[in-house]
Amino acid sequence: MATIDFKKQFKHLYQLAADEVAVVEVPAMNFLMLDGSGDPNGATYTDAVGKLYAVAYALKFLLKKRDAERDYTVMPLEGLWWTREGTVWYDTDRANWCWTIMIVQPEGITEELFEQARSEVERKKQLDLAYMRFAAFTEGRAAQILHSGPYSEERPTIDRLHAFLEQRDWQASGRHHEIYLNDPFRTAPERLRTIIRQPFAE
Repeated sequence: MATIDFKKQFKHLYQLAADEVAVVEVPAMNFLMLDGSGDPNGATYTDAVGKLYAVAYALKFLLKKRDAERDYTVMPLEGLWWTREGTVWYDTDRANWCWTIMIVQPEGITEELFEQARSEVERKKQLDLAYMRFAAFTEGRAAQILHSGPYSEERPTIDRLHAFLEQRDWQASGRHHEIYLNDPFRTAPERLRTIIRQPFAE
């Protein structure tokens, strides 16, 4: 049985050539989501990521238990970033950052299955998952670019992406979106690959 890899099914969204800005149409997709605020190097963010992956893998195994032919690769972590004041988030103190971390879910994952997985993880791992949700998210038209290297060095890549929009008189809309293609706990900073995405209005 072949394992479904959604990064390959949605190559235009999750596999980019280096240093090229791509314009994409992002369809509505279902995600596991957790909201939070503060420095992503802090315990709150790290704990949230752990909770999200715990439920994501529980869902994978629950779906496979129901249908042995529905195995799939868990998708990478994604994050939306902003500040409550509406300021440019990466120009402010990290303590002021707000974020939603999320993992896209395949067809076949339902609200019912999510509730079952969340309850199982809460019971087995003694975690509070009350604020985790399963919801649809739509971005529509967006521009994106691949950043290679440490997260701390993203700024020039972000500036290039926004310059691309400004040159075409397109207005950034929606929240700054990042897709983390590597596990930062297992990958050297210089080898990290991150998709930077920005929805826009023409």
